[in-house]
Amino acid sequence: MERTWRWFGKNDKITLAMLKQIGVEGIVTALHDVPNGEVWTREKIRDLREYIESYGMRWSVVESLPVCESIKYAGPDRDELIERYKESLKNLSLEGIHTICYNFMPVLDWARTDLDHPNPNGATNLYFSHAQFAYFDCCILKREGAEKEWPESVMAEVEKLKATMTPEDDHRLVENIIVKTQGFVSGNIKEDDEHPVELFRELLNLYKGITKEQLRENMRYFLNAIMPTCEEYGMFMCVHPDDPPFPILGLPRIVTCDEDIEWFLKAVDNPHNGLTFCAGSLSAGAHNDVVELANKYADRTWFVHLRSCHIFPNGDFTEASHLGGRADLIELVRIFEKANPQLPMRVDHGMTMLGDDERGYNAGYSFLGRMFALGQVQGIIATVDRELGIEFKQPGFYE
Repeated sequence: MERTWRWFGKNDKITLAMLKQIGVEGIVTALHDVPNGEVWTREKIRDLREYIESYGMRWSVVESLPVCESIKYAGPDRDELIERYKESLKNLSLEGIHTICYNFMPVLDWARTDLDHPNPNGATNLYFSHAQFAYFDCCILKREGAEKEWPESVMAEVEKLKATMTPEDDHRLVENIIVKTQGFVSGNIKEDDEHPVELFRELLNLYKGITKEQLRENMRYFLNAIMPTCEEYGMFMCVHPDDPPFPILGLPRIVTCDEDIEWFLKAVDNPHNGLTFCAGSLSAGAHNDVVELANKYADRTWFVHLRSCHIFPNGDFTEASHLGGRADLIELVRIFEKANPQLPMRVDHGMTMLGDDERGYNAGYSFLGRMFALGQVQGIIATVDRELGIEFKQPGFYE
């Protein structure tokens, strides 16, 4: 598998020189300075591509070319936005970049309640608490009807939280859920927005009345519209599973499980319509057998995120060691190496460790924690490659 790394452009505190030293072969990035819905020009794409190549790596995957909310909820300008999307796809292809990781999640890109939850080893990880998220939903966001959508056991925990949460705790929860996990990925909420909760309510209102079936049809419409461009220019779209893989905030989620994946692949049955197999997102759902899903969909997977989650008895989950959790990364590497040993792979998120927390990295995207994870995964890949008779090379070393 091609060892890639998500990098946030020339202003990223983690430099390409650092990545070259740790064995990264391909870069996963985007034009983060281009507003959502605007065309990515060849000039901007070429500038970033050549900068990456000057360090001996290639721009392997775009993550992501954002799908605007208006496309997702079928706003009046969706056709115009889709035309711009197609123009960006064409320009990327003409610059030699052919794999696009995107998502069709309404409003939220991904959700966690704690960005530095302590591990037993003293490092920290991202964490999702159902009770904390329900508290945000019912007591901070004050979404109409929210209390009825949460189980009684979760609402009992919310009642306990009401007695202990301070204004500072409320602010932290807002930051964690709708600011710090969204702004740096070209999301709807930016870190300098003055009233993020009010803005978030407005975004949610755009989806009033949108059912799972309607969101599916909107995804089908989008994919059908861009497939001719993908075929002509050799572009491969790979949707990222919903994270977490279950409904939140009354929003429909349509890439959460086997049935969802099978639906969108059959709805637009074209090899250019594929999957980003995010083992972390999928393993956060107790309903998902991650290895079974990998076996079933390896032939339509164009990009892999190798990480793993641990689910607690109450349903809360944390991001686990890359050698642990529910995902079984060792078996996943076997499956994907057999299917396509050239697949780009990134370790996705990592622990915050050994001073990562003092360096201002984006949430989930530490340097030392991800480097540690990459070392673990490189060891898995090397071992599996020997089993399969595939030559493993570590760039930057004498053979």
